[in-house]
Amino acid sequence: MRIRTAFTAAVAVALATGPLAGLAHAQPDLDCRDFAFQEDAQAELNRDRSDPHRLDEDQGPDDGIACEVLPRRSTTSTTAATPLPSRGVQGGIGGSTGPADYEWALGAALACTSLAAGAAYAARRRRGARPRRH
Repeated sequence: MRIRTAFTAAVAVALATGPLAGLAHAQPDLDCRDFAFQEDAQAELNRDRSDPHRLDEDQGPDDGIACEVLPRRSTTSTTAATPLPSRGVQGGIGGSTGPADYEWALGAALACTSLAAGAAYAARRRRGARPRRH
């Protein structure tokens, strides 16, 4: 009975935490309102041309120009554009783009352990169901 309870708990934990794995590595969603100037939004779009934040939002086909509704810096301004950090936590934006190598190994080890526990439970149950010979 204890094995069945432990096996059921392991399956419940695996099913409950599996869908949440992607949330741990969520990246911030940027919109045009997160930028003061068009050049800053353009720098972000140039960093990732797949446009995951949908910064090229104007009507019609994508033209590669981000947040066209934002004001542009004047060319006579003395302030320099500050590029967005591109080095994850070291750059100040935090997070990563996916699971680290040790997380993949830990997940695989947990999956294998769960499979082994299930197989051991099935084998023990099968042995208990057979009549014993004296």
